[in-house]
Amino acid sequence: MLGERILKSTKRSPKNNSTFYKIMKRLNKEQIRELPLFGGLERVHIHIIESEQDATKARLYLKTKHCLGFDTESKPLFVKGEFNAGPTLIQLSTESNAYLLPSKFPAALALAKEILIDSSIEKVGFGTNHDEKELSRVFAMKIQNIEDLSLSLGELTKDGKAIGAREAVAIMLGTRLTKTAQKSNWARYPLSDGQIKYAANDAYSALCVKKSLIKLQGSEN
Repeated sequence: MLGERILKSTKRSPKNNSTFYKIMKRLNKEQIRELPLFGGLERVHIHIIESEQDATKARLYLKTKHCLGFDTESKPLFVKGEFNAGPTLIQLSTESNAYLLPSKFPAALALAKEILIDSSIEKVGFGTNHDEKELSRVFAMKIQNIEDLSLSLGELTKDGKAIGAREAVAIMLGTRLTKTAQKSNWARYPLSDGQIKYAANDAYSALCVKKSLIKLQGSEN
């Protein structure tokens, strides 16, 4: 249960100035491994954008949302000096559907830029500073209205250090986020089934954590 991983503190919150806010108990790798797997979205709810038709349908849906889970994937670099082509995949997720936007497809890239620079839609993710830098460097995208949950949650721990996606999911949702496809070749297309589900649920899990955090903060009032 979430309550078992949270401690109460009388310290004043730097975020909302409430008298009480929660102090999270960090979990180690062994504790996380004991948790059940994060279920995530089923394949039928994961959509890959390749064409203008795909993008048009996705745009109509995404534009109705106020907050989206966000992440990117890039080809791993194992050799020093190896060319970094930047993100090959951009992921956006709602509470029920995830959209994978391969940067190789112009329609997908255009949609990603349209959503990411839209200040009326909040984007939430983990370690987003790197994503922002790479999207700006390669595609000249300047993301608007984005929250790095690694930092937001880190402020609620005793040591104040950033929290990664895997630990955040464990603390806030009580489940274990798999990272088996993290180092796979994201430049290869089409993506494998494992990559598709991994990529979608990275973005989806960020939104789930955000919702849990909102609920937690609401309980303080």
